[in-house]
Amino acid sequence: MRLTARRGHLFPKPRLTAQSAVFSWSTAGAAAPPISRGFTLSTAQPSQPTGDAPQYWLMKSEPDEASIDHLQAAGELPWTGVRNYQARNFMRDQMRIGDGVLFYHSSCPEPGIAGFAEVSSTAYPDATQFDPASPYFDPKSKPEAPRWSHVDVRFVRKTRLLSLAEMKRDPVLSQMRTLQPGNRLSITPVTAAEWRHLQALLA
Repeated sequence: MRLTARRGHLFPKPRLTAQSAVFSWSTAGAAAPPISRGFTLSTAQPSQPTGDAPQYWLMKSEPDEASIDHLQAAGELPWTGVRNYQARNFMRDQMRIGDGVLFYHSSCPEPGIAGFAEVSSTAYPDATQFDPASPYFDPKSKPEAPRWSHVDVRFVRKTRLLSLAEMKRDPVLSQMRTLQPGNRLSITPVTAAEWRHLQALLA
């Protein structure tokens, strides 16, 4: 794995032990992302969903690190490794439980939307920022004042791959934020109209 300021990554959901919460995989049918170390972290304290209508997001992950198949096998995973302040702010300040997620494979031979997921927790500190062994370690971030947050994401369904090239050809998606020139964010908002259109395309 490599550190990047632009991409988010799914790591295994922490499993509680008597001593601590540590990263571990208990999947069936998919190989885990290449993670060799566990480390202690606090688990999320999800709040109840609000009565507001859900929002929608496109979230990018490199499939060689964590793909839609990994999420399907695990069911739910934390979206760690985001080191861009705007993307962090989307998770920390705007995401709510129940928000829809377009799971997007990035930095691969054929990038595109690979499935649907949903936000399943409120934001909480990303433990990788405190782990010197992690490529996402931030020596300036302290447990008493963490810089980086993330949310948990729950699998909904896998779809055919809707390629980036196909998305760019679709006039309905012409204003989609992730397709705009110069966009480098790993997390971007999706409008309700774009979400409905993509659900129909990937039904």
